[in-house]
Amino acid sequence: MILTMHKHPRIYPALLLCAMLAVSACHGGGSSPADEESAAPAITPVTITHIETGPLSDTITLNATSTFLQKNYVKANAIGYIEHVGIKPGQFVSKGQLLFTIKTKEARSIGNTINVLDTTFKFSGINRIRASSNGYVAQLNHQVGDYVQDGEQLAVISDHNSFAFLLQVPYELHQLMAHNQTLQLTLPDGTGLTGHVASVMPSVDTLSQTQGLVIMVNSKEPLPENLIAKARIIKSAKTNAMMLPKSAVLANETLSEFWVMKLINDSTAVKTIVTKGIETGDRVEITSPAFQPSDRIVETGNYGLADTARIKINHP
Repeated sequence: MILTMHKHPRIYPALLLCAMLAVSACHGGGSSPADEESAAPAITPVTITHIETGPLSDTITLNATSTFLQKNYVKANAIGYIEHVGIKPGQFVSKGQLLFTIKTKEARSIGNTINVLDTTFKFSGINRIRASSNGYVAQLNHQVGDYVQDGEQLAVISDHNSFAFLLQVPYELHQLMAHNQTLQLTLPDGTGLTGHVASVMPSVDTLSQTQGLVIMVNSKEPLPENLIAKARIIKSAKTNAMMLPKSAVLANETLSEFWVMKLINDSTAVKTIVTKGIETGDRVEITSPAFQPSDRIVETGNYGLADTARIKINHP
């Protein structure tokens, strides 16, 4: 007798489910290398620096313009004709040097006749004009042959001894000048000069509300007029300030909180809140906390580091 077995319709779904569970168990037994790499903490390469101690100052820079405070106006002392000009524009002249020779119109018209009638009379009608001080010829108004009137301007000589820089200081900073009687000036070519405040102008500009200061300098080389130099005025200074490079100090978006990343070991840096003081071009004073010279601070690679970050020190 042959028995016929009929397959139950629920057997196939059960077998399919068992197969899927077996495959899942085989693949889930271990983690892939990619998963292990993503789970490992990121290590950031950084460079470190140390706290420095030394003088630090907060300064402002203003423009100072060179000028000759006094100018000598050379004028004709008689009516006549210019017969000799002994100077050129830009030339340096010494006190007593001959500048112009003027022959009066009377001497030109009747001088020779008088000398013919009386050879002992010695009438020339020549007037000589000399420099009254040392300086540079800033302006030359006449040449040989010009007819000039008495008192007419012939030239302008800038007094060499009156050379100075004129510094316009905002009036709200005038109290700082009591501690800035000696100033450092930097010329456009990088040359440094030391100047001192010789006098203060007794007036203030109406529009800019600035007050002029006369800065006298000692320069081995002659300097031209209208030269613009940079004058550094010290607002505050400390002789023994703790400071760090500006790149080592981080801040939030509102600049209300500042911090540095300090190393606690060779592979970990922690966020340390700091208080800033005087700030210069590349240095920042740290007023608190008090770091030790041996403390290591992250200088580069610190941007975006979280508190207690994993780091790797790159040695220069």
